[in-house]
Amino acid sequence: MNGKRPGFFEFVSRLPPRIWLQAALGLIGFAVLAVLGFAIIAGFVAIAVVILLLYRLRAWLAALFTGRPMPPARTDRRVIDVPYEIVDKKDDDRRP
Repeated sequence: MNGKRPGFFEFVSRLPPRIWLQAALGLIGFAVLAVLGFAIIAGFVAIAVVILLLYRLRAWLAALFTGRPMPPARTDRRVIDVPYEIVDKKDDDRRP
């Protein structure tokens, strides 16, 4: 050692094989859990999307076969003018 402290890489290289095996298994376990967790979340999202699509499909089919027309698009849309004023606040005396 010549009187100097061992570096991090030297410390890691001297770890026993049992530690390396535990670290590798822990990393593999973490990766498996992350993939499974993502798959579960993606599954819930897919189920929610299918339920929403089935709901809309049911409404569309009901309107198609019962003879009820779909509600017409709104025609009373109008543009409203809104007056506004640009105020420069840099000369405002009320600011602290």
